[in-house]
Amino acid sequence: MDDPRSELVRIDATGTAHPVGRTASQRMRVRQGAFRLMPAPAHLVVMRYVGEDGRRDDNDGPVFRLAGEITAHAALCDIVALVGHAGWAGELVVLDGYASRSIFFEAGTVIAASSSAGGERIGEVLYQYGALTAHQVGATVAASSADARFGEVAVKLGFITPERLFQIIAIQAQEILYAVLRVGDGMFYFLETYDEKRIAARLNLGVNGLLMEGVRRMDEMSFFRQRIPSEEHVPERVVGHGVPAAEVEPVYFSVDGVRTVAEIGRVVGRGEFEVTQALFQLVQSGHVVVHAPRPTGPAAIAEIFNQIMACLFGELDACARGDAVREQLANFAASGGVYMSLFDGAGPRRDGTVDGARLADNVETLVGPEQADASLAQWLHEYATFALFLGEPHLRRSDAPPLSVDAGAAPARRVGEMLAALSSRVG
Repeated sequence: MDDPRSELVRIDATGTAHPVGRTASQRMRVRQGAFRLMPAPAHLVVMRYVGEDGRRDDNDGPVFRLAGEITAHAALCDIVALVGHAGWAGELVVLDGYASRSIFFEAGTVIAASSSAGGERIGEVLYQYGALTAHQVGATVAASSADARFGEVAVKLGFITPERLFQIIAIQAQEILYAVLRVGDGMFYFLETYDEKRIAARLNLGVNGLLMEGVRRMDEMSFFRQRIPSEEHVPERVVGHGVPAAEVEPVYFSVDGVRTVAEIGRVVGRGEFEVTQALFQLVQSGHVVVHAPRPTGPAAIAEIFNQIMACLFGELDACARGDAVREQLANFAASGGVYMSLFDGAGPRRDGTVDGARLADNVETLVGPEQADASLAQWLHEYATFALFLGEPHLRRSDAPPLSVDAGAAPARRVGEMLAALSSRVG
């Protein structure tokens, strides 16, 4: 929540509750009716709907057996383990910001899961695993209704077999549970009943196995992220290496220097963790290198350029060498080429940054919208590379302040790493 006050409710001396923030007001408006004020410690207010008769009836909503605040990642491991060990039946609801996830239990097993979080709904999971194309997802959504589930419609349209759909539903349930374990801030509630209509397909997933796998994935992914920071990064094969181990061959042969990690997952039909794990092994063996994400759109490219120039001139100004480099760059831009037209009305400012919106207009005027991304990336990459060439000798001077001395994270190296994001779009 960006503004913590948006959830505030103030209780005055008369016991009247007043929503202070917009979120609090929205939540209270959808809870109209008679609620029972439950006994609770002095710092908590717990209410549940009972209706005007004041009694808890079967139609007043399921009883919640457990509830609490989530304040750390993996905090729900113990709760999931408790539910599984006790063999409870019910629904674990986890609220993480505006996302809601539910895990359904019976007799120590997970039988289903649902999520409102982006990337975790069934259509998105089918697309991520390459089971449906983007066009097929759109057609299925258009044909779906309240009486026809997404998966049922996809099967009816012939886009997927019932067997493959069931496999993906099981994968979706596992991924939702792993996401629940990663939640570090939110609330959880365990409700002792659930609506059978919400169960798309009944599974039988052992809780202990899911917990062990979820914890393993959290530990290993934090390690993998040191070399493959996101699913938007782009792996590329290294020339001269032989065929890698058999278990990573499908991922290796899907690496073409253009596809992102996520796109490779769709090609091989695997999830982000499995693809990242295979790529990490390929990076370790020297078969693959990983490049920064490709910027998309002129504004995004300009933003990366601005980060590069702000970093470079921040360091140059710290050692009183910024003005010399600015003068040389101005002469470079004025000496010919496209830079006078490209930077017209856009800068560069004193810190080296430019107006991204004006730059986008200028590049589309110069080359048209179809060539705007590639041309802008090439021109800004050349300009920033020359700026680094001019600035690096100053940053390595022995009399430069400690901030600019190469101590394992030299400014020149940091700028070089950021330049990779532009170079991935040049061509």
